[in-house]
Amino acid sequence: MQGHAEDYRSPGSGANAAIGVLLSHGFTGSPKSMRPLAEHLAADGYGVAVPRLPGHGTSWQEMNKTGWPDWYAVLDNELERLRKEHDQVFLAGLSMGGCLVLRLAEEHGTDISGLVLINPSVRTDDKRMVLLPVLSRLMPSFPGISNDIKKPGMDEGAYDRMPLRALQSLSQLWQTTREDLAKVTQPVLMFRSTVDHVVEPSSGRTVLASISSRDVTETLLEDSYHVATLDNDAPRIFADSTAFIRRVAADA
Repeated sequence: MQGHAEDYRSPGSGANAAIGVLLSHGFTGSPKSMRPLAEHLAADGYGVAVPRLPGHGTSWQEMNKTGWPDWYAVLDNELERLRKEHDQVFLAGLSMGGCLVLRLAEEHGTDISGLVLINPSVRTDDKRMVLLPVLSRLMPSFPGISNDIKKPGMDEGAYDRMPLRALQSLSQLWQTTREDLAKVTQPVLMFRSTVDHVVEPSSGRTVLASISSRDVTETLLEDSYHVATLDNDAPRIFADSTAFIRRVAADA
């Protein structure tokens, strides 16, 4: 396993221990991208969990042996544990992690109190994707985009290759999640970077246009690229996420 790719958990303490937060990293990434947000929430006393998704934090070859049901199952199991240990559970996801937590929200309804989405991916405008079912059988990987971070010296611990079989599975997750977005009724806080070299603006627009949530806030990040949790706007994400969880939990 790569350094800093391990799971991160904190049980919670004090008045906020009644609230758990499940955080999901993105495609080819690792818990490293979500750990600063998780540590911020843990410092406020919230119970947090950032599991490493199967095939991540090891090698892209390993990831090609996994698919979205594997990634989802890990989060689903973690959610079940958090629900037993906390009165309320919130979800937070970056990129593909945003799609996975949207899927959890679709499936689990009122068991989930709210969602924090950071540059969530639910689609792509890349025309090459129509060739993916064929390409993924002919070649194992493409050069990937990792470390799309404006702040110098930051590393999310992602692969530099894009595993194509896993990417094919991700496209199936996108479609499955998009079809059920109207089932999302929970309060949503979405952060979207105005410059993102990985996820196109159409993803965020699709989410906002399709969910049924009444309590929705979109915050544009002007000084960060895709991995905003490790970028210049990270302090704002941390502060706003904490305020959102506190407000929604109190309303409940």
